Amino acid sequence: MHVTTDIQLMIKKMNIFNYRWAVLCLAIFAFGANSVLAQQARIIPRAPDIAATSYVLMDATTGDILVESNADIPLPPASLTKIMTDYVVASELENGNISLDDEVYISVKAWQMEGSKMFIQEGTTVRLEDLIYGMVVQSGNDASVALAEHVAGSEDAFADMMNQHAEMLGMENSYFINAHGMPEDQHVMSARDLSTLAQALIERFPENYEIYSVPEFTYNGIRQPNRNRLLFQDRNVDGMKTGFTDAAGYCLVASATRDGMRLIAVVMGTDSVNARTIEAQKLLTYGFRFYETHELFTGNEVLSSAEVWSGKSNTIDIGVQEQVFITIPNNSSDELLTELQIDESLRAPINAGDILGQVTISFDDQVYYQGEVIALQTIERGSLIKRIMDWLTLFFMSLFG
Repeated sequence: MHVTTDIQLMIKKMNIFNYRWAVLCLAIFAFGANSVLAQQARIIPRAPDIAATSYVLMDATTGDILVESNADIPLPPASLTKIMTDYVVASELENGNISLDDEVYISVKAWQMEGSKMFIQEGTTVRLEDLIYGMVVQSGNDASVALAEHVAGSEDAFADMMNQHAEMLGMENSYFINAHGMPEDQHVMSARDLSTLAQALIERFPENYEIYSVPEFTYNGIRQPNRNRLLFQDRNVDGMKTGFTDAAGYCLVASATRDGMRLIAVVMGTDSVNARTIEAQKLLTYGFRFYETHELFTGNEVLSSAEVWSGKSNTIDIGVQEQVFITIPNNSSDELLTELQIDESLRAPINAGDILGQVTISFDDQVYYQGEVIALQTIERGSLIKRIMDWLTLFFMSLFG
């Protein structure tokens, strides 16, 4: 759109020679063009069709779900189970109950595990950190059992720990029988729960999460590549985990960052390795294209000041204590509407941190955030004369409206 040329033609045709009118017309024309462009920028199409039994797309920073289908259906998770196994192991490492340098004894049960393997040998010991790499990168079922037995004494006891952690994380549609994900009755996870778990692991254990981006791992002379193809196809992807059994189909949890935004995509029950890769990529592309993570408040940020009665100071700063992020449509941050509701007739004493009202942030009739606003400093009571004068002022104000 050539705004300057178009407006010049319009001026000539209308015989508008007054310079001020021309400038005004140009401003109106440009404003209208910008408004149309802004409206076009806010258009968000429906989410892409995803060929999976269940799927979720989450903004990892805010926890907002951008796309979902059958997100709460409990399904066989296959090796996606190992994300929880890793989470429990990371928790035990954090608590000092185990160490990366621990030499883990390999039992007959661990050695005999079927499916994907790290190829550890019964009767030997393996460094715990190597077992984590073998479980995460190589998806070793044998490594998962060895870790579970080392942490809890038995895999059954470890599964109980997994379920307790799931409950604490609010994973309402997951239940664990084993540490590896081979099919067993009642061993299930939902797509939403997987996104919750992935978010928690990324946020709480970033050192463990780094392992999910390792392209390959060699143990006992056997080199195995990471099964997450997105690591090699999309530079924004830095994890997470694949899974497959006949019961579960082909599953994938993938996480990526772009322009300060981290997304988590979960697809369960796809038809092939290619399908799980393609469908997860669809979700990530859609999320990055049409949404952004916006820092709303930095923490202890002053939003406004309010009048205070009967205090040593006549005003007080009001704000939000915590750092707040929201997920919004791309290019819409400048159009967010802030509504601040503060209690009337604030009276001292007021302590820093006292709740004084609430703030609501909205856009296009959708509320993106609603939270409490607090006093950012302490206001002590004023002198007796100050309190009397303020009381009289308020009294006469009430009489005369």
